[in-house]
Amino acid sequence: MPDSQLRQDFIDGMSRAAASVSVVTTDGPAGRSGITVSAMTSVSADGEAPTMLVCLNASSSVLTPLMENGCFCINVLRIDQQGLADVFSGRAEAPEGDRFKAGHFTPGPTGAPMLAEALVSFDCQLVSAEKVGTHHICIGSVRKVQVAPEGTPLLYGMRRYLRAEKH
Repeated sequence: MPDSQLRQDFIDGMSRAAASVSVVTTDGPAGRSGITVSAMTSVSADGEAPTMLVCLNASSSVLTPLMENGCFCINVLRIDQQGLADVFSGRAEAPEGDRFKAGHFTPGPTGAPMLAEALVSFDCQLVSAEKVGTHHICIGSVRKVQVAPEGTPLLYGMRRYLRAEKH
């Protein structure tokens, strides 16, 4: 474990790196699950299919179902979906105790729930997962991309939600 000052400097530094907010979902034999994340990105548009990655804490309740289901969907949220982000992060109560009732989800080609109202959704088949420290880096092969006609991403930085300025 890094020394406490290095860890704190790292956390403070990363809080200044704004990132889009996404809800990562999975469904299949191991059950349906989802969580809010900011640690996701593209890996490559080339190869047999584009690839994406998401980083999940090893103690996350979504990790085991995602690994066992072998699929996940990265649903990038719009600026007006802070409430949905809060539900999937556990900051807000889920409607009727079911996080998935906070939005309109339909199964993608892999079976992972795709959020109809997302800015963009990437339905992925899990191809690799490696534990690094306290997190798993999960890489998926994109099977479907669902893009909204317009919208602005919900951002997170400085330990709060941010708004992108339009020029």
